[in-house]
Order: sequence, then structure tokens, then C-alpha cells
Amino acid sequence: MNQPNQTFEGAMARLEQIVRAMERGDVALEESLKLFQEGTELVRSCQKLLDEAQMQVNQIMTAPDGSPVEGAFQDEP
Repeated sequence: MNQPNQTFEGAMARLEQIVRAMERGDVALEESLKLFQEGTELVRSCQKLLDEAQMQVNQIMTAPDGSPVEGAFQDEP
């Protein structure tokens, strides 16, 4: 199951394992439900870690004059 101090990469690796197992279709219904629940928790955990990383990047961003500014990510053309 999901561990509280799991890294983003670890959570993604486990999520990929779950997806592969469920795509094979050889997992019993009860086990599939457990895997689905674990996968859902991992997705939430990954989203939380991504949100926290984005907040850190926003805090680090600086204006052209060197002063720190917080802003949203923008895709470059």
C-alpha cells in the first residue's frame, strides 16, 4: 500500500505496476478492487507532491531585476 514518505518516483513506479497488473486481466475481482483503491491513493499522493513542488518553484522564481516574484508556470511557444 501507499507509504506516507514515499517519493514521487516510487509512487509512480508502483502505480505503473498496478496498471500493468490490471491490464493483464488475470487478477481476481477482489484483488482488482484493492489495486484500484491503492492506485487511487497513489494518484492523490502524486498530485499532492506535484502541487508542493510547484509551490516551491513559484517561491524560487525571480523577476528580471533579481527580486523574487511568485507566478504561474507558462508554456514556452
